[in-house]
Amino acid sequence: MDLIPSFKVFFLKSLLTKLICNNIFQVILHICFLYMISKLLFVEPPRNYWFIMGEYLPPPSALLILAAYVERELPDLEIEILDCQAEHLNWEGLEKYIESSKPSMILTSGFTCNAFTCARTCEIAKKVNEDIITVAGGIHFSFTPEESLLNFPEIDIIVRGEGELTIVELIKTLNKGGKLNKIQGISTRHKTTIVHTPSRPLIKNLDSLPYPAYHLVEDNLKKYHFTMMAGRNTRYMILETARGCEYKCSFCTQWNNWGGIWRTKSTKRIANEIEFLNENYGGVFLWLTDDHVNLSYRGKQLYEELRSRRCKEDIMLFFQARTYDVAGNADLIPKLRDVSVYWIMCGVENDSEENLKEYKKGITKSDAYTAMKILNKNDIFAHAMFVIGSRRDSHESIESLRRFSVDIAPDLALYTTLTPFPGTIYYEIAKKNGWIEDYNYANYDMAHAIMSTETLTRKEVQEELYRCYKNFYGSIPKSIAGVLSINKLKRTIYRHMAGQFVLSKLRRLT
Repeated sequence: MDLIPSFKVFFLKSLLTKLICNNIFQVILHICFLYMISKLLFVEPPRNYWFIMGEYLPPPSALLILAAYVERELPDLEIEILDCQAEHLNWEGLEKYIESSKPSMILTSGFTCNAFTCARTCEIAKKVNEDIITVAGGIHFSFTPEESLLNFPEIDIIVRGEGELTIVELIKTLNKGGKLNKIQGISTRHKTTIVHTPSRPLIKNLDSLPYPAYHLVEDNLKKYHFTMMAGRNTRYMILETARGCEYKCSFCTQWNNWGGIWRTKSTKRIANEIEFLNENYGGVFLWLTDDHVNLSYRGKQLYEELRSRRCKEDIMLFFQARTYDVAGNADLIPKLRDVSVYWIMCGVENDSEENLKEYKKGITKSDAYTAMKILNKNDIFAHAMFVIGSRRDSHESIESLRRFSVDIAPDLALYTTLTPFPGTIYYEIAKKNGWIEDYNYANYDMAHAIMSTETLTRKEVQEELYRCYKNFYGSIPKSIAGVLSINKLKRTIYRHMAGQFVLSKLRRLT
């Protein structure tokens, strides 16, 4: 069975016209180039970033990773990455760029809250030229292929899961006029039916992947920054050192997207990549964007690899670790600080052991106390994440969480609402039980309350979120102390929270 997405329909219409005109040469020419993908445009669409994190501009890391692999495997293919944020392009600007660039294929990717921006990107591409093949990927589309293809006819193909091999095979198949149903890991249309091919096995050796294609956005490198974390003028870059997670938190999409398996690059490769980004592109604030860095397995090895590298004097490393992993490796933390680990984020989530079990976190309340104490002692910025809005949450339980979040003394506390992302255990439970009250994906940013609890309305959950931030950051004496702190990162945070009017923005959501 051959799959016939919408771009083939346009071809057939064109072919019929040419036959009617009896222009056989043009017909033959069109057949020869029917599947020819000569230029691939990766697009980071215009979008709004999470206001709680303030004014920042991240590099389009997922596109950089994919583009690097495609570029290596298909060296004759022309590749561009368009970062609409860095280029200050709105939708009209995107349309003009596509008109001038003339790509054969457009690929875009995004999280759930940005799903509509990806669809609109594909819509604009079709408006410019209906023959452009539009491809969407990423976690959200991987978990909603049926829904997305039904709701967004402008999307021709969805790449599910790990995209590198799938995209390369897709382009090769199109250029050879092959059958799309032979490609693993895609969803598309066959006439009026949506077809999903079998999932693609995961890449076994992540060291085999090339470094992300930062050279394709080199003109924008000076623009990438994370004001809250490192200031406006510190070059911010992202590198992926592992994929997946063996833990199965009920509100998390990441582990499910990677099959519940944790795969890591070798520590030598990680250190080489850090050094490469620093020495070749001036990367200073580097986010190791793993779901958890797994200190017990590779923390010591990472220290040993970095301790002899010159770049350690010129970088600031930030990563996420589980609270028990920090608590259980107290002797390792000061060593990591010596190789420029400045910032560690921990998913503390909640003070209720029942909620932690419901979230399937595999951590305890005591882990949070120990982890924050160890980070504070070793001058590593302690960043704690919290979740409110579980079914059993009440005014009293959330007030208890607020007291707990102050008591464990993180440098930065970020509170989120429990959000039923498609692809999570919680989504399936919430959908089955009718708990979801807001299906507008643009609000799935963990700052909007999507569900009520057994005792709180959605509006009340929203108000409780505001109180969490007001409690932690709203105290005048505490704010003054934060702004005047001897810790540079802490000063930056408190000035950010004030300057970006985060509390005011949260208040407007209630």
